[in-house]
Amino acid sequence: MTPPPAAAARLDSVHLLLPEKKSTIRKAPARADRPFKGIALVLASTVFLGTSDVTAKYLSATLPSIEIAWIRFLVFAMIMTPAMMPGSPLFAMQTGRPGLHLLRGLTILGSSLFFISGLRYLPIAEASATGFVAPLFVTALSIIFLSEKVGLRRWIATGVGLVGVIIILRPGTGAFHPAAFFPLVSALAWACTLIITRMMSGTERAVTVMAYSSIVGLCILSALVPFVWVTPTWHDIAFGIFIGIASTAGQWIVVLAFRYADASVLAPFSYTQLLWVSVLGFFIFGEVPDAYTITGAAFIVASGLYTAHRERIRRSQLLSVSGEPSPNA
Repeated sequence: MTPPPAAAARLDSVHLLLPEKKSTIRKAPARADRPFKGIALVLASTVFLGTSDVTAKYLSATLPSIEIAWIRFLVFAMIMTPAMMPGSPLFAMQTGRPGLHLLRGLTILGSSLFFISGLRYLPIAEASATGFVAPLFVTALSIIFLSEKVGLRRWIATGVGLVGVIIILRPGTGAFHPAAFFPLVSALAWACTLIITRMMSGTERAVTVMAYSSIVGLCILSALVPFVWVTPTWHDIAFGIFIGIASTAGQWIVVLAFRYADASVLAPFSYTQLLWVSVLGFFIFGEVPDAYTITGAAFIVASGLYTAHRERIRRSQLLSVSGEPSPNA
């Protein structure tokens, strides 16, 4: 349900400044070259995000996916309430791009819903590994929406990652489950989220982006949840609140991590989320990743790491051309 931090390589662009004309709006802290702090933060984020996903799978046995997502977004919105109150010193709802915020809210909601739906039927390790293909989708979508040029080596890396997905899903065999498409669609939706985030870079702060995402998700789910409502027990409510707190904390920690180091530095450590969900999946659900899942995950991780490496090279070249020093050079 929570996007993998490796896919958040594009989130470096969120913590930027709002337009200069809004003099009363706080500026986001500048980036700093503190890679060890960034690594520590990413490692912490994987614990929060991994446990959130495992808890969502556990809760999916008793509650519909829409209801789980509704509780998650309700908690998310409650956490972001100070940023929504006009009189609050943390108020951050000023924006000149409401349309993009709405679209981003829809994509992040879609990512959550499809991932939770897949968890009901798939082993947690398989769903999580498949979800890590989001950076590969970003590579393709950046050509269309950001007019970026993608070289042959990045296309090869993307192809390797997709081979990993095929190994995990094994379409055309008896091991294939139709629900395997859910984490794929979730990864595509999250890739769209990251593309939209980049489109808003330079005008929106992270707190503004997160506040609008929580509002959009909560409003849409509040309209849908009455049709699938199952009265939750206090046990269910407690776990739902935990999902909301853990996933929100995990995403925010990822945002902080990319303030201190580049994606190419942090990506290897962000993949430890696969380790957490595999271990928790074994102890809680008795799930043991098979050889296909492990092999496919290795392909996806290798592809993601190389993509992050090429992104760092591309970014360094752009900075050298513009004459701007890289904060993590």
